[in-house]
Amino acid sequence: MLGQVAVAEKSNEIVAIPKLIDMMDIKGAVVTIDAMGCQRDIAEAILAKKADYVLALKGNQGTLRADVDLFVAEQTANGFKDTTISRDETVDGDHGRIETRTTTVIHDVAWLKERHRWPGLNGVVVIDSRREINGKIERETRLYITSLTLPAHSLGAIVRSLWAIENSLHWVMDMVFRDDECRLRTDNAPANFTTIKHIALNLTRRAPGKDSLRLKRKVAAWDDDFLATLITA
Repeated sequence: MLGQVAVAEKSNEIVAIPKLIDMMDIKGAVVTIDAMGCQRDIAEAILAKKADYVLALKGNQGTLRADVDLFVAEQTANGFKDTTISRDETVDGDHGRIETRTTTVIHDVAWLKERHRWPGLNGVVVIDSRREINGKIERETRLYITSLTLPAHSLGAIVRSLWAIENSLHWVMDMVFRDDECRLRTDNAPANFTTIKHIALNLTRRAPGKDSLRLKRKVAAWDDDFLATLITA
């Protein structure tokens, strides 16, 4: 957790994201955002800070999404022989689930950039996932646009890091810090308390050892010396 901007009432993340980007030094970083943040102004703000982006592409970018869908479908049908691509495949399995992810990066997108005037566009990332759970097979295709020129194995890892935010931050805040059960609702209290909890999470993560975050929080409550090491690390 690096920073946060509260979303104003009757507003949304589209307004808040550029403010957050402006607060941070992200030079040389890769910014990943879900479909809500797939906006030209946000892409321009990231590039202006000398960073790169990987943005999920969904229906909120109607004509861009439609053109990418059509192009991907056509190229898939003819084996991508009319364009330049890189491809990578990974297989993961645990708890009875086997997931195969095929990452295809289309590098020849000058026509798409020119047609839609999308700032810094250098590639389209196609993630085809196949999940097998208890004999049932589920398939899903996700699309992303990026300013990067990296090969598929690198961009596949970057996309997976975006998915990991749900588990490594939001799930932890809910299950370890019981965020959804917090009853603070008025004035600045919710934003202030959320900031404090994010600081606590960052400090607890830095503590050495293989104990869970939940156990480290308990030890910090019981042992002042351990608490002091967290704060002064």
